[in-house]
Amino acid sequence: MINGDQPLVDLSGADLTDTNLSGLDLSTVNPSGADLRGTNLSGADLSDANLSGADLRDVRRVDKNKLEGEARSLQGATMPDGSKHD
Repeated sequence: MINGDQPLVDLSGADLTDTNLSGLDLSTVNPSGADLRGTNLSGADLSDANLSGADLRDVRRVDKNKLEGEARSLQGATMPDGSKHD
């Protein structure tokens, strides 16, 4: 992280539909509000990732427990099963 709070890479609002992000370190990435539908997150490091407002429908190879356990924020995100996270 730069300055403690700023992500190294800002992908907020990006269209990452069907992207293969497996095995990547996403801890320094800000994908808030990104369209991640159908994305492969297998083995990705989501620790401290800001996924607030992201569309995670049909995300492949990652479960809801991993997302909730690792991500810094899921507020307003659409979860893999289509439900909204509070």
